Amino acid sequence: MSLVHTAHDELVPSRYALKVGDIDVMVISDGVLPISPTTLAVNAATAELTAWLSDMFLPKELIDWPLNVAVVRSGGRTVLVDSGLGTEFPGFPRAGQLATRLEAAGIDPGSVTDVVLTHLHMDHIGGLLVDGLRGRLRTDLRVHLAAAEAEFWAAPDFSRTAMPGPVPDVLRTTAARFLEVYRGQLRPFETEYEVAPGVRICRTGGHTPGHSIVRLESGGDRLTFAGDAVFQCGFDKPGWHNGFDHDPEESTRVRTRLLTELAASGDQLVATHLPFPSVCHVAAAGNAFRFVPAVWDY
Repeated sequence: MSLVHTAHDELVPSRYALKVGDIDVMVISDGVLPISPTTLAVNAATAELTAWLSDMFLPKELIDWPLNVAVVRSGGRTVLVDSGLGTEFPGFPRAGQLATRLEAAGIDPGSVTDVVLTHLHMDHIGGLLVDGLRGRLRTDLRVHLAAAEAEFWAAPDFSRTAMPGPVPDVLRTTAARFLEVYRGQLRPFETEYEVAPGVRICRTGGHTPGHSIVRLESGGDRLTFAGDAVFQCGFDKPGWHNGFDHDPEESTRVRTRLLTELAASGDQLVATHLPFPSVCHVAAAGNAFRFVPAVWDY
């Protein structure tokens, strides 16, 4: 078997399709970016974090952080949920794959009617700033985000975060550029908004002041795209604080409420930084939770 492949014939799957009632969903991998494990748990004791990494067979120095986005079709609208990192960050060569993978999936960027942004961190908005994608989007594209998120990035406060050194400045400049480019297409909402039939965006706060999740519901089926409300360690250790959390305590409350709800309802979950395709269920496990991957439907 030849190992030579193109972006259209990748050895590693980069898209996964599923149905939520009458709603079509495709989870697309934007790639992975390297991150220090300590960023996932800035309030954890070193020994506890080391033990968790060992239990999960993850390296202790640097791990790959998945980046997932989604394309949702409902009621004649095509909704892109987040856009990945983009290609202007040379330190992350394995991320920023959205434009290529949309093409490989047969999705014309010009067919996207709406973009939903969980928040304005660079790994969620960078894809929309790539020339090869930005120039192919509709002029009447609607970009939905919480009003509190746009307001926060006008003068962001990073005093409660614990991000790696150069990251805050990059986040600030990328968000400012994004708001400048797309300001005329923004559709801010206060608490929640129905973007398309059965597709609602709901503000949670916590990770950022306007962080939001996307709720899909059709025909009795439900799925939640949780953005950065849940990370891989958040099931076992819901009280661990992520270094990118702008309000760590509120992030913990948001995560615990969401996982408790999903464990009780049995609804499906997808999140940005869970292992691709990240489609899973949540099970209660004492005072914590279990990540239960969905069986791939071929």
